[in-house]
Amino acid sequence: MNKGLFTSKTGEWETPQWLFDQLNKKFRFDIDVCATKKNAKCKKFYTKKDAGLKMGWYGNVWCNPPYGREIKKWVEKAFLESHKGIIVMLLPARTDTKWFHNWLYKKRNIEIIFIKGRLKFGNSKNSAPFPSMIVIIK
Repeated sequence: MNKGLFTSKTGEWETPQWLFDQLNKKFRFDIDVCATKKNAKCKKFYTKKDAGLKMGWYGNVWCNPPYGREIKKWVEKAFLESHKGIIVMLLPARTDTKWFHNWLYKKRNIEIIFIKGRLKFGNSKNSAPFPSMIVIIK
């Protein structure tokens, strides 16, 4: 078994540009709330140093959070901030998790789009070892 398929040195997966561009055409994002200076998708963005979980989210928000254990905090924050605008998230399609069931599943203000196939994040040569979904919280 290839252990590299199930581990990662980082929980930060850079959004594929083509996917962001497609979503941005529809939502015209105001801010990327979970970015680095290198991979930010919007002119206005929060980095780890800015502590996006503590900052206010406003307008049309793009969020591709770290995919580690703290993902549940980002999903909860998105749900709680959604009254200020539309939040669109790129998430691993982990439908068996508590965060999925507690904050996303069967909520009436949430649309979930499962992505066919596996995404290639950033400049990766290989596809991710997990399926992905787009979550739109209105």
